Formats: sequence, structure tokens, C-alpha cells
Amino acid sequence: MPDLINVLIVDDHPAFRAGLIAILADQPDIRVIGEAGDSPEALAICAQNRVRVVLMDLGLPGTSGIEITIEILRRYPETRVLILTTYDGDEDIHLAMQAGAAGYLLKGLKRTELVDAIRSVHQGKNILPKELASRHRDRIRRKDLSGRELDVLRLLVDGYSNKEIARKLAVGEETVKAHMKGIFMKLGVADRTQAAIAAIRHGIVHLE
Repeated sequence: MPDLINVLIVDDHPAFRAGLIAILADQPDIRVIGEAGDSPEALAICAQNRVRVVLMDLGLPGTSGIEITIEILRRYPETRVLILTTYDGDEDIHLAMQAGAAGYLLKGLKRTELVDAIRSVHQGKNILPKELASRHRDRIRRKDLSGRELDVLRLLVDGYSNKEIARKLAVGEETVKAHMKGIFMKLGVADRTQAAIAAIRHGIVHLE
């Protein structure tokens, strides 16, 4: 009898979780011991079971997949988290790897690729496909936005003017303009429209 890899699936789409369970059901060394649609469910299952690998989506209600990853690894450092998501922005990849994820995969991959990835991360390896690794390297070369720059950028993407952003953040309009200059420089863009496009493309801001 092979050593079982206990897997927890964390995704807010029940049909997708069911599909993963079906894919993994015939693997002799993999056992799905639980499924969760949000952070409280995921943490409760981890507390009650010895989870070896977590398949983690990023787009979850309430607490994000990144935050859940950090909390699971803080409480259970021997658990391995494998991100499985539709988010392909370099910021998403960067934050996930910073959080301690053992790998990052995009939904839609082949069954054999998923199964091999689960076994690999369980063995202590890190999984990052070539294209995603390239995006991760690009992100590392880009300077981090400050917390306030992120606040400004999110409001910019939501369509607010500089004056409206200043009012919402309780700062002067000149301060907002200064933050805009910093954002443009760090993202390598020339104007607000390009900044908004870059924010969405890189995964810095997600549209609801």
C-alpha cells in the first residue's frame, strides 16, 4: 500500500471541486480528505486532518487564497500548498510564491500534469511552469508599489479622478499626483489609462 498523500481542495466552485475529486479518485497514492469553499472551512479541515497538499484557488470569498495560504503554512508548516487558479498575473504569482506556495498552476491543465504536480510538491519540489516562471522573474525586477500607491491605483482602476481619490483618501490632490508619478514610473507607463491596463494585466488589481 503506497504512502497516501492527503489532499484538501479549496475552491469556491462546487462543480470544479467535484471535477478534481473525480480526477484524483483513481490515484492509488492520493486521497482527497476534504473540500472547502472558503477560509474557515479550509482551516477547520486542516485542524482535524493531517493534510499533506492543499490545492488552493486564489479567487475566494472573504479571505483571499494568498492569506489562507499564509495562515495554513503558519499553523502547519509541513503542509504543501499548490496554487490552482485562473489568475495568471505576475503579481499573483509573486505574492503566492512569497506566501510560501510550493507551486503555481493554471486551471485547464492536463490530468497527468496535475497528478504529477501533487506528487512532486509532496516530495518537496517546487512547481512553476516555464511561462509562469518567466512572468515571476519579470515581476521580481519591477519595484514594489507602496501601500498608498496601491490604494491610489485601485481607485484609479475604479474610475475615480485625482480630486475624488484625494477626497476618499483624505489627502491633498498634489499628494495624489505625486503617488501617480511613482505608480507610472514603477509600472513603466505614461498615463492613467496605461496604468489601469497594466494593473489588471499584472494582477495587481482584480475586477470584481
